[in-house]
Amino acid sequence: MANSQELIDALIDIVLKEGGSDLHLSADRFPAMRVSTALITLVNQSKLTQEDIMGILSVLIDKPKLDAFVTNQELDFAYEHKGTTRLRGNAFFHKGKVGIALRVIPKVRTLAELRLPEALAGFARKKQGFFLVVGPVGQGKSTTLSAMIDLINNERPEHIVTIEDPIEYVFEEKHAIIDQREVGIDTKDFHSGLRSVFREDVNVIMVGEMRSPETISTAVTAAETGHLVFSTLHTNNAAQTIDRIIDSFPSEQQDQIRSQLAESLLGIFSQRLIPRITGGLVPAYELLINNNAVANLIREKRTHEIDVVIETGTEQGMVDMNHSLLDFVRAGEITMESAYLYSMNPKALERLM
Repeated sequence: MANSQELIDALIDIVLKEGGSDLHLSADRFPAMRVSTALITLVNQSKLTQEDIMGILSVLIDKPKLDAFVTNQELDFAYEHKGTTRLRGNAFFHKGKVGIALRVIPKVRTLAELRLPEALAGFARKKQGFFLVVGPVGQGKSTTLSAMIDLINNERPEHIVTIEDPIEYVFEEKHAIIDQREVGIDTKDFHSGLRSVFREDVNVIMVGEMRSPETISTAVTAAETGHLVFSTLHTNNAAQTIDRIIDSFPSEQQDQIRSQLAESLLGIFSQRLIPRITGGLVPAYELLINNNAVANLIREKRTHEIDVVIETGTEQGMVDMNHSLLDFVRAGEITMESAYLYSMNPKALERLM
């Protein structure tokens, strides 16, 4: 056990020293880490054995979770390294072997430190409504939400409840009371945890991920009944997010959820982390703000027109991804190649040049 502890401590220390974001461990492979977007094999380390991996896993999780992993063959978890750094982990089987992926969770940072738009502070200062941060895996959604939650924590005495799988950012209470609940430990699942907030005198709710129609429906209802609700979805942009939410319901319920969403939605923020020319990453983003025009498009099943509303809604504070990418190109922070790679509409980007 001591050797396993020393081994994982040493590997995490290397990742932190090199400014890495992820550590990949698997039997019969060298450890590897991701720095910015590059995956780097640590060839100066020894290849890991299955015994090494199981020893490391027994350090990262307790016996009940280890038993659950063996039964379910995959597990999400969190780990605190030396009392100073939290990591989000996933353990999984592949070809009968065990693999572990660990992601470093940075300290909670402000919107300004993350180079995110001040408009997000406006959404954090709302008293009720539904706000979504979307994008593919690994694009900083949880980091953005943590900054918004911490802004509330810094500014006003609210009761905040988060429901996460696992808990990632740990907040230090300032003006707010913050109860962080982990799925599988503090609550059975997202839906159960979310349903119980109605009896907990809550002002602000953060749901780590909306995985079922029941969770989505309860989140929207919470937003309608005086709560400020934040959550994430693995979708590419605002229009796709709205379609994904509606399509997750049976056809006979879709008109109702359209109406509820049109009323309760505050906005949708879609982000991508783009490699910076000088190293590191910068956040390009799309921001949809729900106004009368957007609400009508949602109700009237015309979500395909939302992209145009975003492109022409600059005066209302909306931002489309191509303009965000182009701003970084013009500032000399990212290459044009990166802009095209991350653009969801490269032809429209070309027209803006």
